[in-house]
Amino acid sequence: MTIITTKTVPSHSAGSFILKARSSKANLLDEAKAASVQALPEGFYKPFFSDVARNRKPSPIRSLMPLETHPGVISLLQGKPNDDTFPITSLQFTARSPNNPDEETTLVITGNAIREGLQYCPTDGIPSLLKWVYGLQEREHRRRQGEGWRISVGTGSQDAISKVLTALISPGDSVLVEKPVYAGILPVFQSLRCEMIEVETDAEGISSASLRRILESWPHNKPKPKALYTVPYGCNPTGMTASLARRLEVLQLSRSHAFLILEDDPYYYLYYGDSPRIPSYFRLEAETGTIGRVIRFDSLSKIVSAGIRVGFACGPTPIMDAIDMDTGSSSLQSSSLTQVIASTLLHSWGYEGFTAHTKAVSDFYRYKRDIFETAMREHLEGLAEWDTPESGMFFWFKLLLSDDPDEEGDSASLIQTKALAGGVLALPGTVFFPNGGKTAYVRAAFSLLPEEEVHEALRRLRAMILEERMG
Repeated sequence: MTIITTKTVPSHSAGSFILKARSSKANLLDEAKAASVQALPEGFYKPFFSDVARNRKPSPIRSLMPLETHPGVISLLQGKPNDDTFPITSLQFTARSPNNPDEETTLVITGNAIREGLQYCPTDGIPSLLKWVYGLQEREHRRRQGEGWRISVGTGSQDAISKVLTALISPGDSVLVEKPVYAGILPVFQSLRCEMIEVETDAEGISSASLRRILESWPHNKPKPKALYTVPYGCNPTGMTASLARRLEVLQLSRSHAFLILEDDPYYYLYYGDSPRIPSYFRLEAETGTIGRVIRFDSLSKIVSAGIRVGFACGPTPIMDAIDMDTGSSSLQSSSLTQVIASTLLHSWGYEGFTAHTKAVSDFYRYKRDIFETAMREHLEGLAEWDTPESGMFFWFKLLLSDDPDEEGDSASLIQTKALAGGVLALPGTVFFPNGGKTAYVRAAFSLLPEEEVHEALRRLRAMILEERMG
């Protein structure tokens, strides 16, 4: 049971900016098109699985849990604690209205809902959250249940990404990785002892030309890469968003060269560009041919709460099964309680409320981007080069440490030593290079700092660049 009340509250810093957002309805895939969708057979994925995934056995208990819901079954299966022993009887929290930041809604989780949140749940997620996410993916990406894919809830999307990589990659396998790439995923690749093949990127995102060259010149006696890892919206660190043409070319290459696309998309809802949002790989594959080569990862971290640790993977059923077998033998499941909290909030909003909220969030980050870029122009004009991001929360800029345009500078020493000593903390670009290397690029996050601190940070950085140029 969920009790909802609303009240008007004084506006505050974030709420006062996040104004009432326009709601929109996503078009649903029509029946004729749904019937024409063709999924790859389950046997297609057998060569992709790692040695670990092939040898992992399902949990003898969790694999039988779905049978508990069969009519007439009396279950003696699980060693669940009895709900009557749980001391928590209800939870209450307030949330800003997605349509009016000055109004708060009070949500009370009680009855069956709180019991669900305090008890073990199915490995792939609580039913109410799964139902909502299936509806979201149908509205947003035009993908329906029954097309050979399903959802698995993770403890944040990185949890699901790590498990998919473990299920696919054995030591010595080759994986295609954007250069630069999200640094947080590099330890996972490194722990799997795979070969990371760098694919170049530019202002349009991943370079399909670079990817094509790699694949067409691949040694005949060496197994081709199993997968491509890509962050297509607001890429961390570059902030770039892959164009539609690039995405279509990458999809075509995945079909021609038999690799899977790992679409890590935490900034999808943080898009604030002037043009309409480009369709996801997950949607495009259904609109251009056989489905089953894209595994999509979404996260609530950037749009609801980072600490709630709720993300979800969508992809071919055999690969989702591999995720769940991993989870079932490690953590058993993602937290039931945080899933129930997220589900309660999302159901209270509905899809139109969710759209309004994410639109307001993206507007907020566009505002923060504009503040940062204004300060960049004031303090670093002529001392740095950059492309303006249209999604996410990062600027990726090249330091001009010399008047010689052919001389490639190295940001590592300046950023890691002098800048830190001078009171500025940022990341040198080299930490985002899969196989290392020198670069003049720097990543700066603009999500948190107030305007005066942005100006002060870039003022300090300017002084250090000028000092470095003087030698």
